Amino acid sequence: MASWLESHAPRRFDELAMSESIQSNLQKVAVQANPPHLILAGPSGVGKTAAWRLVARQILGPSWQSTTHILQARDLAKSSGAMKRFEEFLKPGGASSKDTLAGRSSLDSFDSNLTVAEAGDEPPAGVENAASPDSASTKVSRLIIIEDADHLGPTRQPYLRRMMESTSSTSRFIFTARSPSRIIDALRSRSKQIRIASTSSQIITNRLEEIAAKESLTPVRGILGDIAHVANGNLRRAVFLLELLSRHKKINDRRNLQKVVAATTLVGVQHVLEEALRGRVHDWKWEKQGGRNKRVLKGALGALDQLMNEHALEAEDVVHHIHRLLTTGRLLLEESILCELLGALAECDVKLQTSMHGRVQLEEFLHRVKEISSSQVA
Repeated sequence: MASWLESHAPRRFDELAMSESIQSNLQKVAVQANPPHLILAGPSGVGKTAAWRLVARQILGPSWQSTTHILQARDLAKSSGAMKRFEEFLKPGGASSKDTLAGRSSLDSFDSNLTVAEAGDEPPAGVENAASPDSASTKVSRLIIIEDADHLGPTRQPYLRRMMESTSSTSRFIFTARSPSRIIDALRSRSKQIRIASTSSQIITNRLEEIAAKESLTPVRGILGDIAHVANGNLRRAVFLLELLSRHKKINDRRNLQKVVAATTLVGVQHVLEEALRGRVHDWKWEKQGGRNKRVLKGALGALDQLMNEHALEAEDVVHHIHRLLTTGRLLLEESILCELLGALAECDVKLQTSMHGRVQLEEFLHRVKEISSSQVA
């Protein structure tokens, strides 16, 4: 069964849950005969992936999926042999080969009539891109998508710059990023940047109402607005929450949403931080498991490991939740402690961008939390 994030994904630019100006900019880019490289910047869950999918369908036509190549930079940065995998992606023929992914063309770049759209597969702009009047020219027929390009780091990005300059006559790059400032100037200067703001609560509520109507749901009054508030600008999270409540038949009571939110990672993150503030970073205890006594890690690190395993969280996600926890004032900390904790968290976030071992950086942060708490007590 397909997720609602997929089955209710927008099919046209005017269906994107974004402002009309952003919808218009995306459409103008996609219908150009010679579209630019593109950077889609914005926070999580605002529709960057949905946007580039529509752009890809409009530029490449019905066969867009066969010549769209996707690389997840965040996963790449956390794996061994990352540079080799990166080079293999860009140079399928081998590092010594002159053949590059960006330099490859396809028959569709010479004859757009080779692939015909299926029923229901309408172009996002309403009409297919017109063929260039210059018969000697070729159109773009290949897109290279770099998701979370701000995690590529300064070492890998120059490879992309050289390809964008020399071998991308029929190919274009599309980058998505939460922090476009981490993308080197050489790439930003060669790309058009479109910044997508957090989705407003009203737009989220409207989209949830549309989905509820299509799914024949009758949610209790006010719960869709509650979901929009909890999502805090993240449309993807809002749709996921609605689907979760619907599948468990819990959209008839607003209190059910409160229970779901209370059971989410924010509560677990608060437990991790509170353990560290109490000075319990490493806390080993003996527990009986399977009839045998086993030494189990408790304290802040034990809670952190359990949290990350149960919810499949990345280190960056944990940092994001800790930041939300500190800035919402739920811990009622003194201003001096809060400032030091935010400073330590910022240092941890910076180190995560260059580290392959996120848990090590989180452990260092928790020890710093213990030191801050101890110094205030002393």
